[in-house]
Amino acid sequence: MPEKDNPDNRTETLSLSTGLDNDEGLLASLGYKQELKRQFKPLEIFGIAFSIIGIAPALSSVLIYSLPNGGAFAMVWGWTVCSIFIVAIGLAMGDLASAAPTSGGLYYWTFMFSSEKWRCFLCWIVGYSNTISNVASVASIDWGCALQIMAAVSIGSNRTFEATISQTFGLYCALLLCHALICSINPRFMARFQIFFVLLNVFLCFAIIIGLPAATPREFKNDAKFAFGDFTNVSGWPNGFAFILSFLTPLWGVGCFDAPVHMSEEATNASVAVPMAIIFSTFSATILGWAMNISLVFCMGRDYQSIIDSPIGQPMATIFFNSFGRTGTLIIWSFIILAQFAIGAGILTTCSRQIFAFSRDGGLPLSRWIYYVNPQTRTPSHAVWFGTFLSLLLGILAFAGENAIGAVFSLVITGQYVSYSIPMSARFLGGKTSKPGPFRLGFWSLPVTAVAVIWMAFMTVVFMFPLTPSPGVGNMNYTVVVQGGVLVLSVIYFYCPRYGGVYWFKGPVSTVEVPPAHVKDGPDEKTIRS
Repeated sequence: MPEKDNPDNRTETLSLSTGLDNDEGLLASLGYKQELKRQFKPLEIFGIAFSIIGIAPALSSVLIYSLPNGGAFAMVWGWTVCSIFIVAIGLAMGDLASAAPTSGGLYYWTFMFSSEKWRCFLCWIVGYSNTISNVASVASIDWGCALQIMAAVSIGSNRTFEATISQTFGLYCALLLCHALICSINPRFMARFQIFFVLLNVFLCFAIIIGLPAATPREFKNDAKFAFGDFTNVSGWPNGFAFILSFLTPLWGVGCFDAPVHMSEEATNASVAVPMAIIFSTFSATILGWAMNISLVFCMGRDYQSIIDSPIGQPMATIFFNSFGRTGTLIIWSFIILAQFAIGAGILTTCSRQIFAFSRDGGLPLSRWIYYVNPQTRTPSHAVWFGTFLSLLLGILAFAGENAIGAVFSLVITGQYVSYSIPMSARFLGGKTSKPGPFRLGFWSLPVTAVAVIWMAFMTVVFMFPLTPSPGVGNMNYTVVVQGGVLVLSVIYFYCPRYGGVYWFKGPVSTVEVPPAHVKDGPDEKTIRS
């Protein structure tokens, strides 16, 4: 068997890849052969990033976290504060993505920059944290889509229909199945639809920014004093902490920065296209999201409780209903649902690529089965269904109580931030250097990364708290249970006597000379990873 080729020992040139194009050559210099087909052009990679953020449907899904934790003030100024740090995270990640554009992304960078002593363990932790955050992203998107569809049914029935948890969960499972089938076919389909999804999201943003104020009756319009200064806290937490909890709306709404990274091995001109997609999508989404919040606070009236408790079940849909009426709301809401459905397909696509990449290096249980590329569609179909199954399991949290499923939304952020902050920190603390890519921050790399990491560490702690003080079983924040459970179990698995990853997991494994069929999971992997 060939010797393992560690990333830090690989050449920084493309001389090993004579005859390959630049993308395949760069990937080969990182230790991986081209297995997935490069079908996504730079604009389509941006489309994936922007559509996965899907700022209008995303805001519709999580507006409920701003309204009780500061109202209009939290919607406007919470978004403003978070936008600064969101952009910092995007810049720091773009800097890394340009240097090493591989689907493994975060855990590959962790291994590349960390010290010899800790890199395998840290790489392992990042891989598991990134996996659970991506699975939670799929779950939260499809749960949000199910709620949006049920809201449309409620509006269509003149608000006489109220969905049960069982009905919503059944619809959630159906959405997961649809997305799994879509993501199992040739990715050319997804690539070509990205421009349409970008235009759809832009249309929805301007429908809210321009159309909502034009349609809102006078009784629901607010003045500037209310829109920019009214702070209403009904959460039970002190005002300052409630305001910080409202950050869940912008941080979830503009998240999943690593989505383009996991598409790196299917992108053309990846070292430029991927960082540009990250940066342009975060910039545009934060600006459009802020503008939409401004429009909403001027047009939503002053009765927060009626918006939160409406039988429609979605605050954004309730605001639309008050402004556009039943027919107008159903029209625009149908486009919101379509955009949310597209986000679900996009996020499962990127989730499956990350799972595929981690299983390629043997990090997951069942890696030998998961690491598979369908020869007809050139998609990692087993990774698609594995991610779908895990998302279905997370959805069962809904039966613990109406608020319990909210943990899936905060789990997205905490999982992402753990997996983002470790490679960013390792870049400056691990004692390694690397050749930068075409996009680089230069002098600003350290201060931007420091700001991003400190922010992520702070918010990870915050989002472990419940949404209300003194929670019971139904409104406990299960983020700490799921995130903590995954990390604890992954550590136990790593250090398990005889069978643990400490004995056989060596980080990213070169596939330039090793056929996929030779990759095994479990302890036997040490025979090909030594």
